[in-house]
Amino acid sequence: MKIEKFRLENVGPFSSLSVPLAPNVTVLIGNNGAGKTTVLKSLATALSWFVARFRSEKGSGNAIDEEQIFDGANSAAVAVEVRDRDTIYEWVLAKVRAGRKGAHASQLNSASRLADVYRTALSTDEQNSVPLIAFYPVERVVLDIPLKIREKHNFQQLDGYDNSLSQGVDFRRFFEWFREREDSENERSVPQSILDDIEKSVGKEIWTILLASGISEKDRQLTAVRTAIANFMPGFTNLKVRRKPKLHMSIDKGQQTLNVSQLSQGEKSLMALVGDIARRLAMMNPGLTNPLHGEGVVMIDEVDMHLYPRWARDIIQRLTDTFPNCQFILTTHSPLVISDCKDVLVYALEEGRLAEVPPLYGQDVNTVLLDVMDTHIRNAVVAKRLNDLLDLIHDRELDQARRLIGELEKDLPPQNLELAKARILLRKEEIRLEKHS
Repeated sequence: MKIEKFRLENVGPFSSLSVPLAPNVTVLIGNNGAGKTTVLKSLATALSWFVARFRSEKGSGNAIDEEQIFDGANSAAVAVEVRDRDTIYEWVLAKVRAGRKGAHASQLNSASRLADVYRTALSTDEQNSVPLIAFYPVERVVLDIPLKIREKHNFQQLDGYDNSLSQGVDFRRFFEWFREREDSENERSVPQSILDDIEKSVGKEIWTILLASGISEKDRQLTAVRTAIANFMPGFTNLKVRRKPKLHMSIDKGQQTLNVSQLSQGEKSLMALVGDIARRLAMMNPGLTNPLHGEGVVMIDEVDMHLYPRWARDIIQRLTDTFPNCQFILTTHSPLVISDCKDVLVYALEEGRLAEVPPLYGQDVNTVLLDVMDTHIRNAVVAKRLNDLLDLIHDRELDQARRLIGELEKDLPPQNLELAKARILLRKEEIRLEKHS
């Protein structure tokens, strides 16, 4: 399943906005208030009707909030075009103001037809895969680890849709799921020391037969989650549930074992996000050897939130490497995110309009800040004073240049590169004047 394009009519700040999407990654940039979050939420709202009608033939998805209707308009609509197995499905979700007559009407038959395709496939074979549909808003990271699990969940295949479009990272449910899978894994697993003894005693031929029967098999779903986290966070391994001194989840960071609550905000944010995507894919693709290769549409608002610059730089590459069959629609404020990955479609949102940004792969961050994000690469006041300094040196106003250098030295760190260049230029002018005198 892939979203080909979607369209907003009278939604938020947009009177009309058409957004064609890339099959792999589309990124939206823009200033605060440009409407990036509105675009993602609107798409998630429209897709919720497919999810609802997949789970129940007469199910109802989320509605467009009346407050999101464009000022002065009587109605709003979100239209979605989805390609699945070479067939196009289009549906429209509309909202009319109370007591008004609007120009838009909902047309959801295609959402029902697409849902029926997957219901039929699942009825034929319960091992068939279903597509993940998930939206991760800015308020997505709450590491809520229950000390007691009072309600038992079954964690069936379609439970991968639970809160996937309304809550973001459901870490409480993640913890419960992980604990249940780990308990099951531990019951099935045989300690390695015993496996080694068995191998020695039975010989290679019989040992091969035992391996084929699953004697050392680990839980495939847990393996998928652990693999995804290790890929995104090098050096982080051995995620597991511990019961002493109290119930908690631990992870090894290098040589140190930590409670996940002790991780930095960036580490927790990334672990929770990646773990949640991997968990849902694992649940929804029981027949795949590698559940991380399941299909899906994943929307992430401010994908760079809380991330270290080195993690933000390659976050898109890691997403596509780890979840190669998912379609990602992202927003960001970081030039690092959009300048370091090939084959990414980037749009700039401004004043209710959408403009495609030329390819940015390999561009330095300063160029992206200046040319794409219309932002100074340094503090504007400092930049002006440095430019004034260069003008003074060029005009051979050397006394004023020396005074300005003295002032800047009080405000800037000694290793400031631009200030060092200015000192060299000033010294060259002083030497030139000395020769001429």
